[in-house]
Amino acid sequence: MAHLSMAALQLELCVEDNLSLLEKEIDLVMKRFPWVQMVVLPELCTFGPSPDLAVAMPGEVENCFREAARKNNIWLIPGSIFERDGESVFNTSPVINPKGEVVARHRKLYPFLPYEKGVAGGERFTVFDIPGVGRIGLIVCYDMWFPETVRQLTWMGAEAIICPSLTNTVDREVELAIARSNAATNQVYFLNLNSAGRLAVGQSILVGPDGQVMHQAGVGREIIALEMDFDHVRRVRERGMFGLCQTIKSFRDHPLDYPVYHDAQSDPGAYAELGELRVPEREPFQEDP
Repeated sequence: MAHLSMAALQLELCVEDNLSLLEKEIDLVMKRFPWVQMVVLPELCTFGPSPDLAVAMPGEVENCFREAARKNNIWLIPGSIFERDGESVFNTSPVINPKGEVVARHRKLYPFLPYEKGVAGGERFTVFDIPGVGRIGLIVCYDMWFPETVRQLTWMGAEAIICPSLTNTVDREVELAIARSNAATNQVYFLNLNSAGRLAVGQSILVGPDGQVMHQAGVGREIIALEMDFDHVRRVRERGMFGLCQTIKSFRDHPLDYPVYHDAQSDPGAYAELGELRVPEREPFQEDP
């Protein structure tokens, strides 16, 4: 049996230094749910959404989370932190094992442009293995809006996708639909974890590989402690969702090639007509005739 017990922490946080609070929250959840093997935190939960607060990785902040993982003997994904690397800033999510070792760092591929200014995009897809359980893919927030990211992680063997987010805008309902679609079309567990309180609007969601919502949170503080059954992923992929859709096999076996994935940079096609990626300008009011 390949199971992973996980606690996703939808926390009411402030736009300030939350590091000490997060360390306490991790300790508290482990006292309440000592069977948990992995703890996940939301995007940019430590210092909020300001790139001016970027830190080096490895560094002191990451070391605090490493100690929390080691002390509690858990896998820990502490959301993401703005990482400064030379002149560049990335939105980076570390993966820490129960020994306190950083086994991966995912740099958000798609910063929320044109609004997430001054943040560079990563260039690598991130998966990691939990021995005896399975392979997990990691993305951050806006990455999930691009179906190619989740399909790539699935192709790399991911059976669950973890996606910390920070959403405080009116498109949260759309993100919930995207999360469910990503799970069903790729036959993976899909966790999209948001903050609550002053930072974001909550409504975190965990969807199973059959597209069924395992839990959808409200808008306040909530600890989502659930178990993912990786054998269920394998059965859904082998036999189909409800004995029906075998999407991964169909994609694997079809000879169709997708030119957009080869030619998009050199020949943008119809996309060329869309204009520059920038914040929309305010349109003038219509004057009365």
